Amino acid sequence: MLIEDLVREITSIWQTDELRRHKPTPVDEARAGLNIVEQSLWRAVPHYLRRVSNALKKHTGKPLPLTCTPIKFGSWMGGDRDGNPNVTAKVTKDVSLLSRWMAIDLYIREVDSLRFELSMNQCSVQLSRLAHQILEKEKSSEDRHENWNGPSNQNQSKHHGQHAPPLPTQLPTGAYLPSCTECNDVESRYPRLDVPGTEFMPLNRQDGKAFLKAEESPNNGSKLSIKTSGNGNASNSGTAPTTPRSASFSSSQLLAQRKLYAESQIGRTSFQKLLEPSSSQKPGIAPYRIVLGNVKEKLLKTQRRLELLLEELPCEHDPSDYYETSDQILEPLLLCYDSLQSCGSGILADGRLADLIRRVATFGMVLMKLDLRQESGRHSDTLDAITRYLDMGTYSEWDEERKLEFLTRELKGKRPLVPPTIEVAPDVKEVLDTFRVAAELGSDSLGAYVISMASNASDVLAVELLQKDARLAVAGELGRPCPGGTLRVVPLFETVKDLREAGSAIRKLLSIDWYRNHIIKNHNGQQEVMVGYSDSGKDAGRFTAAWELYKAQEDVVAACNEYGIKVTLFHGRGGSIGRGGGPTYLAIQSQPPGSVMGTLRSTEQGEMVQAKFGLPQIAVRQLEIYTTAVLLATLRPPIHPREQKWRKLMDDISKISCNTYRSTVYENPEFLAYFQEATPQAELGYLNIGSRPTRRKSSVGIGHLRAIPWIFAWTQTRFVLPAWLGVGAGLKGVCENGHTEDLRAMYKEWPFFQSTIDLIEMVIGKADIPIAKHYDEVLVSEKRQQLGVELRRELLTAEEFVLSVTGHEKLSENNRSLRRLIESRLPYLNPMNMLQVEILKRLRHDDDNNKLRDALLITINGIAAGMRNTG
Repeated sequence: MLIEDLVREITSIWQTDELRRHKPTPVDEARAGLNIVEQSLWRAVPHYLRRVSNALKKHTGKPLPLTCTPIKFGSWMGGDRDGNPNVTAKVTKDVSLLSRWMAIDLYIREVDSLRFELSMNQCSVQLSRLAHQILEKEKSSEDRHENWNGPSNQNQSKHHGQHAPPLPTQLPTGAYLPSCTECNDVESRYPRLDVPGTEFMPLNRQDGKAFLKAEESPNNGSKLSIKTSGNGNASNSGTAPTTPRSASFSSSQLLAQRKLYAESQIGRTSFQKLLEPSSSQKPGIAPYRIVLGNVKEKLLKTQRRLELLLEELPCEHDPSDYYETSDQILEPLLLCYDSLQSCGSGILADGRLADLIRRVATFGMVLMKLDLRQESGRHSDTLDAITRYLDMGTYSEWDEERKLEFLTRELKGKRPLVPPTIEVAPDVKEVLDTFRVAAELGSDSLGAYVISMASNASDVLAVELLQKDARLAVAGELGRPCPGGTLRVVPLFETVKDLREAGSAIRKLLSIDWYRNHIIKNHNGQQEVMVGYSDSGKDAGRFTAAWELYKAQEDVVAACNEYGIKVTLFHGRGGSIGRGGGPTYLAIQSQPPGSVMGTLRSTEQGEMVQAKFGLPQIAVRQLEIYTTAVLLATLRPPIHPREQKWRKLMDDISKISCNTYRSTVYENPEFLAYFQEATPQAELGYLNIGSRPTRRKSSVGIGHLRAIPWIFAWTQTRFVLPAWLGVGAGLKGVCENGHTEDLRAMYKEWPFFQSTIDLIEMVIGKADIPIAKHYDEVLVSEKRQQLGVELRRELLTAEEFVLSVTGHEKLSENNRSLRRLIESRLPYLNPMNMLQVEILKRLRHDDDNNKLRDALLITINGIAAGMRNTG
């Protein structure tokens, strides 16, 4: 049996196309992320929390509280619009609603399983009371339904008991027409059958303004969808247009309408009831099934409402009929849990029910809250359009103090800033639409609003103002406050220049009374700050970026401490070493002291999501690594540099390293052409691996190239240049000045320096000079090959001085398992690299050859898989 299953799997993989033929949309990416939750994290989270609870009980005597969630998940798939025009306000709304739908769908499955398990009768007084209330409510609903269905039957029985009137001697005019037909010229003597509710109209009447259609859904039973044609519109909040009754309006159609009406009143079909365990009319019997049946009913209504919202159809419902918050779902579940515990059924309470409670507490109503991200310049452009429209000048031309004065004044005011009649460019309208969607969804669905390329306090206040304005406008239209609270606004400092000024920007921000009070009142006194690893590494090289990030975190923590504000640092790490990637535990343990005070946010991107969370067992292990590292960094923080001299040496290495890196990448006029010839960078766009363009702007320079294709291209050639360029020159300069022993002491005693050098050593161990040289010899023009020679010499220098500092005789000497893994992949990697060089050579002379292009893309996928976390 096992062999047959393996053969099926292999056959399926073998016959599946290795390449994605179409570029994924942001919604496709979001669906892939939700799939990770459904297939892996959904099972991993309860198991992880159970292990944490058992460990706490063993060592402290107290288990983890049932609704406590040490880890929360977020996403910006469908929310990251920085340089991605494909992510619009509508996409963000759809992805958020889709995430909600998936959460409800998963809860329905769990509640269904739980209902069959909890069949016992004994329960607490509180649960018995709730079950009784649910039965009474259901009975009253059914009575109302029967009262509507009943008159015709009652009339019939009444007529049997009385003397019938004498039969007419002549049939009235028009008696051949059905009694429900409207006759404008004949006054019928017979009672007309009226269908209750103005919203019910003849079925399948396609020549009118609207028609109703009942559809059977395998998961949800029947559902009612309202479709409109022509200029008509259907809404259940107003009066439906009257439609003449047709002669073809048969009794079977009336029965169908009755069925739809009954469903709208009762909430479930008879067919659904057949599939469910029966509930007694006495709450003392199967009370858990009664309560959980009611939970499932509300979940189904919530799901139907979300489907209508996704289809942009009217969906006004009584809020008591569906769930809006996770607390509403938790309330009956916790009541069941307490009842089981009080009745001696703790073993049942701590099983499937406890797992469901923990899932609701962790995943909430949306599985993963969606973060929004936009570049700071887009917000300035939006405020430019507003201030010019109001004849106030051009916002972006003001100095920082004038911007802060204007923004603070408007934030303190109570009137909206943006006039409803304003006409703006499409780019500006998209920004305003995004804030409007954020106001409609609120903090119950969305997480943080991240400002990329942030540099000043005004960047944060600009977003706060646009957010406040949108919430005022939406609340005015709804006639009630917007759902949830305001989003956390998170500045993202990315370039070396911005990292150096991050602490000053946060100090300036917190010195503003309005903003500080806003943080205390609306965000529990917690300021979130994001630091970017990708762009800082591309800007100045890996070593300089690492040191500037370390200093920026120290400064930001100090700034928040000065104002009594807690800080959460959000690490924008990528999968590769050049983008801040590497072993999770090592990365967290090497953070500056005080920067991990019980909280930490970190991104997992691209292929690393699948690698770390794709399987439940691996996901549990990864969550445990995060938990352990954060606990240790909080309770036993890493040490400061032992001597001030160490910081001075770091500054010296960083300066030399940065100068070497920038002189090669940005100042050498031949480098860009060399990069394009020596790597498959130009061909990476055919991979269709993401919805985002490879460049922020339509220039050809390195500056606007995204960090992912920059690093990915060098990984393909096994040169991995961004992770080590400049490091050798920096270490060499300091060692030649007599500080080799100081560097060795730093490596042994300072976790930050040790982890930085270890990661660089790992990357150098994966680099392959003969392979990189082969790319140059075949693909690079002769006049630029000397640049390749110099770069390979730089790599040898980096290897020499890294070994000198670590004291190792060979690369990765302290990580033999990694070394064995690298060596085991070489028999597969080397042939793929040789093939890639030959295919690139041919393809650049025959650009329209689709077979060659497919072959190239397959080698790119293979090399990326072999290089792992440097890809």
